[in-house]
Amino acid sequence: FRFKDSLAEDLWRADLVISHAGAGSCLETLEKGKPLIVVTNEKLMNNHQLELAKQLKRDGHVLCCNCSTLVETLQLMDLSTLKPFPPGQPEKFALFLDKVVGFQ
Repeated sequence: FRFKDSLAEDLWRADLVISHAGAGSCLETLEKGKPLIVVTNEKLMNNHQLELAKQLKRDGHVLCCNCSTLVETLQLMDLSTLKPFPPGQPEKFALFLDKVVGFQ
């Protein structure tokens, strides 16, 4: 599909997600506990997506590849090696923000 308002239902039903390395796509998938293969586009300038993908891979949360290695990654993948992504802690950010702004 070209566009959907939300991928939430698709993510809940998925057994595996293959995505670009956009922060929203990666975090939404990982927060739902789904295994993720991140396909990087190394031709982008100032590629923050590549940085995010590399860090998530170093931390053991995703498998990474590029378009030319996707098939090989799928053939060789071992999803049992992936570590669960820790849940967010928005209350810590709220406390930090309160402190910075002077509400505390």
